Amino acid sequence: MALGSPTKRSVTIAGHETSISLEPLFWRGLEQAARDEGLPVNALIARIDVERLEVAGRAPNLTSAIRQWLFVRERGANR
Repeated sequence: MALGSPTKRSVTIAGHETSISLEPLFWRGLEQAARDEGLPVNALIARIDVERLEVAGRAPNLTSAIRQWLFVRERGANR
C-alpha cells in the first residue's frame, strides 16, 4: 500500500466552496464510493456533511467525518 501526504481539493457543498485535505487513499475511496452510489463526489461529501451535523453532541470536522464514514463503509462491506 502506497502512503501519501494529504492533497487539498476545493469542493462545493451547500452552495459554498470549501477545501478538504485527504490522503490519496481516502480520495480514491471517496471517488469509488461516489461511483458506487451514482453520485458526484461533491454530492456525496454534502451528504456526509449533513449526516455529520445530525450527530448528537459535538460533530467532528468534515475531513474527519469523511475518513470515519469511509472506514464504517469499508468495514460494513467486509462483514
